[in-house]
Amino acid sequence: MRAVVQRVDGASVAVDGRVVGEIVGEGLCVLVGVTHDDTPEHCERLARKLWSLRILADEKSCSDVGAPLLVISQFTLYGDARKGRRPTWNAAAPGPVAEPLVDEVVARLRALGARVETGVFGADMKVSLTNNGPFTVLVEV
Repeated sequence: MRAVVQRVDGASVAVDGRVVGEIVGEGLCVLVGVTHDDTPEHCERLARKLWSLRILADEKSCSDVGAPLLVISQFTLYGDARKGRRPTWNAAAPGPVAEPLVDEVVARLRALGARVETGVFGADMKVSLTNNGPFTVLVEV
């Protein structure tokens, strides 16, 4: 499981011109990609990592300050563009495998006490954010 984590001062995701998920102020925008061998245990590890990652102001974590997270599924994180000019998506898990695992990450975060907003799995989403720093890290579990 792979996540691109951005420290933000607000972020939103819209589908068909309607905002479906939004966080205001300091928090994290998290793009989550799932590969074939990911399991619910990977979801648990990723959720704990995201909740405790000390990348907010003054080296605080979301758990320290109650900052929200916007979690968005992103199969393209497992794209491979090393050959040719078109990426391949072979390493990305198919929707029926990936969707419940992304939902599990969200559920595990909420169980930890996080306020989590989401996108819509498989939809054509428009993501807007203000990257604070800029600060972006790649997390793999």
